[in-house]
Amino acid sequence: MRIVAGRFGGRRLKAPAGRTTRPTSEKVREAIFSMLGDFEGARVLDLFAGSGALGIEALSRGAAKAVFVERDRAALGALRANLADLGIDESEGEIRPGDALGALSAARKRGETYDLVFIDPPYARAQALSRDLLALLRPVLRDGARVVVESDRRAPLELALQAPTSRRYGDTTITIHTHVTEDEDEH
Repeated sequence: MRIVAGRFGGRRLKAPAGRTTRPTSEKVREAIFSMLGDFEGARVLDLFAGSGALGIEALSRGAAKAVFVERDRAALGALRANLADLGIDESEGEIRPGDALGALSAARKRGETYDLVFIDPPYARAQALSRDLLALLRPVLRDGARVVVESDRRAPLELALQAPTSRRYGDTTITIHTHVTEDEDEH
């Protein structure tokens, strides 16, 4: 698994052993970032980060900071190794071990906001997480923030946000939502 483009383009990433983590393929990552376009200087939140491939790709392509949330020990080990191997320090790539819902709640309490959020939950839990994720996600989204959701096409994670772009890659569906404040919705 490699970084597709940017300052770390071509560099290899470690993936955790076992089957509990399913890294986003290079082909799908390339498609996601092609759809996203420019996000120079963005603050990124990578929920269910796994090896960190999505957040690291964002940093490689110009994001200012990425916060990685992961609870699986093997995935955390791979994520830490990937950041260290690339020379990404905590000021640019911060790891928050733990559950995504707890991390969103803590981010809200700290008053954090993000421009770009990646959500790639375990496919089996995606639908069950939809409502809770949305309630905790909205307060940490900046106006115009984009939320990239990766899920199984047969049981997708659905968020009640604007969804201008959706693509299917085999059994994987990628949906890019845009957060618009309620004030903007009324105009």
